[in-house]
Amino acid sequence: MNWLLEPLQFAFMQQALVIGLFVTIPAAALSCLLVLKGWSLMGDAVSHAVLPGVVIAYVAGIPILVGAFISGMICAALTGFLSTNSRLKEDTVMGVVFSGMFALGIVLFSYIHTNIHLDQVLFGNILGITWQDVLVTAILNTLVLLLFLLKRNDILVYAFDPQHASVVGLSINWMHYGLLAMLSMVIVSSINAVGIILVIAVLIAPGAISFLLTDRFHTMLWLAMFIAALCSVTGIVLSYHIDSAPAPTIVVIMSVVFIIAFIWAPKRGLVSINARQRHQTQNRPS
Repeated sequence: MNWLLEPLQFAFMQQALVIGLFVTIPAAALSCLLVLKGWSLMGDAVSHAVLPGVVIAYVAGIPILVGAFISGMICAALTGFLSTNSRLKEDTVMGVVFSGMFALGIVLFSYIHTNIHLDQVLFGNILGITWQDVLVTAILNTLVLLLFLLKRNDILVYAFDPQHASVVGLSINWMHYGLLAMLSMVIVSSINAVGIILVIAVLIAPGAISFLLTDRFHTMLWLAMFIAALCSVTGIVLSYHIDSAPAPTIVVIMSVVFIIAFIWAPKRGLVSINARQRHQTQNRPS
């Protein structure tokens, strides 16, 4: 118990633990949708595409979160427009758009002198945040999480059968861009904590782990949020004791949990699959 409580003596560790939960739990909920709908690359694309918005917002003197959100939505809208009006597949378009916008952000960073460090934007600074940062992230991500949970049945229909969703009266365009807006909001609010690059893992790993463990969407959703919260707390506390960066430690723990689930998940784990295949082979008529 002392191992867990010792870091809580320090205010910066308390802030890190709180913001870690407010980042990872909503991201875990969205990760279920990204995994089921095959949108994992979209999370990657939007997270990289916010970089030019960060620089332009700094130059324009507006909140960085606003610039980053607009940049992320431009990436999502541009990807949808190009994939609809060309022969290219959506994953190809996403690769072109996010790499182009990310490169533009790097060029702007090198050309415009700012007091924003590129490492902080890319990898976050969860130990250097303030309670004001925690409050902003908590408000934005809580709103996203509540909206996602309230609309989870409609989202489930849209994710699996967009045509049926349209028949029952759901607006496909509103669902599509609404989900992209929620994704962009979570990414933008997570920049201070885990950075652009590491937020990708937080948006994919919990959903991938829970997908291996259950066949039910609602169970998958709550399981992903629990795994994300547990990995977040464990990673931050462990980083204090081993003197490592908290955000990468969280991602390493999520990766370890994924490997464990991949091997030993009850139905979809490698061990279970091999056991079923051996059983089928043994029972096959000669």
